[in-house]
Amino acid sequence: MSKPVVLIAEELSPATLEALGPDFEVRNCNGADRAELLTELGKGVSAVLIRSATKMDSEAIGAAKGLKVIARAGVGLDNVDVPAATAAGVMVVNAPTSNIVSAAELAIALILASARFISPAHAALRIGKWARSKYTGAELFEKTLGIVGFGRIGQLVAHRMQAFGMKVIAYDPYLQPARAAQLDVRLVDLDTLLAESDFITIHLPKTKETANLIGTEALKKVKPTVRIINAARGGVLDEEALYEALKSGKVAGAGLDVFATEPCTDSPLFTLDNVVATPHLGASTDEAQERAGIAVAISVRKALAGELVPDAVNVKGGAIAEDVRPALPLVEKLAQVLFAIAGESPVSVDVEVRGEIAGEDCSVLATSALRGILSASGVNDVTYVNAPSLSQERGLVASVTTTGDSPDHRNMVFLSGALSNGERVSVSGTLMGIKRVEKIVEIDGLDVDVAFSDHLLFLRYTDRPGVVGAVGNALGALGINIAGMQVARNQRGGEALMVLTVDSAIPADVLAKVAKETSATARFVTLV
Repeated sequence: MSKPVVLIAEELSPATLEALGPDFEVRNCNGADRAELLTELGKGVSAVLIRSATKMDSEAIGAAKGLKVIARAGVGLDNVDVPAATAAGVMVVNAPTSNIVSAAELAIALILASARFISPAHAALRIGKWARSKYTGAELFEKTLGIVGFGRIGQLVAHRMQAFGMKVIAYDPYLQPARAAQLDVRLVDLDTLLAESDFITIHLPKTKETANLIGTEALKKVKPTVRIINAARGGVLDEEALYEALKSGKVAGAGLDVFATEPCTDSPLFTLDNVVATPHLGASTDEAQERAGIAVAISVRKALAGELVPDAVNVKGGAIAEDVRPALPLVEKLAQVLFAIAGESPVSVDVEVRGEIAGEDCSVLATSALRGILSASGVNDVTYVNAPSLSQERGLVASVTTTGDSPDHRNMVFLSGALSNGERVSVSGTLMGIKRVEKIVEIDGLDVDVAFSDHLLFLRYTDRPGVVGAVGNALGALGINIAGMQVARNQRGGEALMVLTVDSAIPADVLAKVAKETSATARFVTLV
């Protein structure tokens, strides 16, 4: 069989190719050359790796028939039409953590450069001026640093600047105060941060809510000695308002790496000695580029193998918490078991998450359930991107609810499926112990304790003596080896369930013989 084709449209580190491995046919093109890009995309490409110069818009996505994943070796996705990719069932991945250290370090460099007039002092020396008295700066020691946006980069900056003896406050309406307290940082509202800070550094994405967040009104509230740093996204800091504040002495200095319009080579801000500016260098380190390339190469491998990619930006549910990720394959397998015991595809699946992880965003588990049902139904090439649309076409829906109450297990997932005749079937599972062993712990209200295996056989029957022996004899006579067995019942002589793990697949005719000889309803599933 031919290998899947991966198109590398921009220069990436050698480590990227090493991380891809030998399982792909790698091709190269100049993604900035539109005609060349469209031609190469039309040649059966499964994945394309890009940086910032290649535009993967609706035209490019439409030209790439069979494309499964667009991988951006970096953070920003301004050059990728994510809605168009999602409509086409194409997964979009990036490397959201690849540059966080580099971005944090650049912000710190701008803080220091602004505080000590590094840029104009250097420029003066280059033209023969020894201007010591002109460029008297400010210390960071015992000053207050205000961080606007206290995510991963903001937290790295806080930790490093505390080593300079700075007091750190932060504004972030989405962060829990307890997390800030762990880092010895005080959460405040924006007005308080503006009023108290000696240095302000911005670490927010640009959205409708954050556009020009630091503008004319905000700059009226700061100390005249404040220095403002933006190494996050252009447009969060109003550049015109900043220029006026710098010129009038309402702001002492600024350090800028990003601008509302890029490339930016002609700004009045560049004429000011109290501004140090760089051309969007936040991610421009060898280490960050290598991490980004490796991260997206791994994501491509997972995506083309049909696995979930946690960094996929267009998977329903968004970013996936670390504690939730192990539940994804568990729910997929439980959904396949649900399909098997029902004997048909349910029309809806309710996923109830119980226990500690219920406090996290578990919405992606609905997609896991859909993927499991579709795979069990025989649908090929089901991914976390196209599972919702494929399910919608078939009238299959899934929902997720959560509750912290889980008396028997630290975490448990309960799946309930509604069938076309109005009946319901259910199955529950958990991750057991330090190794997080995947187990089935309930089927239709009957308690079991069964570890997953490739082949599972389920027998429903009326409790009576001799069934276990009959099952063993029947399978033995047909050459099917039993690896494990579990029996459950609701009462003596009542409904009983037998779950068997077996070493090989059971053909339909063999399954029918076992059912006949044991007077049981038999269901078999090979997990995919």
